[in-house]
Amino acid sequence: MKSIFTFFIAFLTITTFAQKDFQGKATYMSKTSMDMNRFGNQMSEQQKKQMMERMKSFLEKTYILTFNKNESSFKEEAKLDAPGTQGSRWGASNGQGSIYKNLKDREMIEDVEQFSKRFLIVEAMEQPKWELGTESKKIGQYTVYKATMTTVDTKIDWGGIFRRGRNQEKDTTNTEDKEAEKILNVTAWYSPQIPVSSGPESYWGLPGLILELSAGDTVMLCTEIVLNPSDAVEIDKPTKGKEVNRDEYNAIIKEKTEELKERFQNNRGSGRGRF
Repeated sequence: MKSIFTFFIAFLTITTFAQKDFQGKATYMSKTSMDMNRFGNQMSEQQKKQMMERMKSFLEKTYILTFNKNESSFKEEAKLDAPGTQGSRWGASNGQGSIYKNLKDREMIEDVEQFSKRFLIVEAMEQPKWELGTESKKIGQYTVYKATMTTVDTKIDWGGIFRRGRNQEKDTTNTEDKEAEKILNVTAWYSPQIPVSSGPESYWGLPGLILELSAGDTVMLCTEIVLNPSDAVEIDKPTKGKEVNRDEYNAIIKEKTEELKERFQNNRGSGRGRF
């Protein structure tokens, strides 16, 4: 009975707002955990601590989601280095790149730059297979409801690439160099009070905005929402870059990464660099 009531409220809320020009901006804090035990005895506790500090800007980020009824753009908030900071911070953002979603056209475009080249990764948006539950809680002033699903992570596993490069020699006897699928258990908390079927990163498809998301080792939490701001929200569809699908992009990045790994391995004897 509670489940039926929940869906009725969600439907009523979205129907009510559907007659209006509804838009907004949501800020998300993202934190990714990293298991340092994977390095075993290769690093001391002090070295692990120093590495975690250097990777903080990569593991902890702030994102802005701008949205209306049909479109959204998810983008990392650009940050300036503090005075006196030297060198580049691993994972630091220059304000470039975004994930654009068009719910009406069912099109998603990830705008990303790698190896000094810009790519537009275009994907069709297939309805996610969420399992909607009755569990609820409060995030700020909003009541949110729990939804879960299991999905395949098709994105580049950078950690796996560098671990293989550091710890494994190339197996020339293996003619099928295939990677096992990475399965993600995803938990989302969405609010029908904010009637848009969008959310952080590439996630969407629920009867309300996703305010909290757990996917694998990453947790994203909405910390601020501004609805119908006085200044109209501008959402630009990415147009500059080489248009590819996800498989094509992954193949390009893996090829370029292998080239870099080979270059570093060739320089290993000279001591000029290695992974």
